Amino acid sequence: QVQLVESGGGLVQAGGSLTLSCAASGRTFSSYCMGWFRQAPGKEREFVAAISWSGGSTYYADSVKGRFTISRDNAKNTVDLQMNRLKPEDAAVYYCAADRSISGVSSARRADVWGQGTQVTVSS
Repeated sequence: QVQLVESGGGLVQAGGSLTLSCAASGRTFSSYCMGWFRQAPGKEREFVAAISWSGGSTYYADSVKGRFTISRDNAKNTVDLQMNRLKPEDAAVYYCAADRSISGVSSARRADVWGQGTQVTVSS
């Protein structure tokens, strides 16, 4: 099983950009579908984006479509989330997740492996 560590969170002004990165340990990274979720205070954890094991298919929540881009590098065992045109409502703790299936990694209830999260703050 992989272990996940997120990085790249921080404070950014509305309209700005930020890239989150998730580093995975283990030699089976390329067999996992990967995803990003976020959780704001007082709210449930919500799906943001997912990518298939090959990187050939990507999926996004409607709220981030056109602004966020998920990508992966199987040689480096990393998955990134490029976030552009950030809004105050994007502020949350962002979590990286892994699962063997794309449906699993797109569900907060089903994703198999989680990182510890990284804070994103967006000032208006």
